Amino acid sequence: MIGIEELASRIPELPRAEIPLWIERRWLRAERGPEGAWHFTEVDIARVRLLVELRVTLEVTEEAMPLVLSLLDQLYDARRTVRALLEAVEEQPAEIQQAVLAAARQKA
Repeated sequence: MIGIEELASRIPELPRAEIPLWIERRWLRAERGPEGAWHFTEVDIARVRLLVELRVTLEVTEEAMPLVLSLLDQLYDARRTVRALLEAVEEQPAEIQQAVLAAARQKA
């Protein structure tokens, strides 16, 4: 975990003053340490990079941000689910793999 200073040094275009607002709006999940300072995980850092890309580079408005983040979160969840399904299929015998792939092709 890193603090806000390290986060700002890793992402120079980060509008640092917005971090508490992003946390308050639940766009970003960070933990407060015992001393009251924010601590960020690698997942948080990736989320901050996404937020900076959306807010600064793409200029997504505050009003649109909840919808955009919700859709992106749904997409990431779907990708994780598909990845888990693919791994489960890969663990099966070859004939089951082929049957699952054939059934998937028919449904597509």
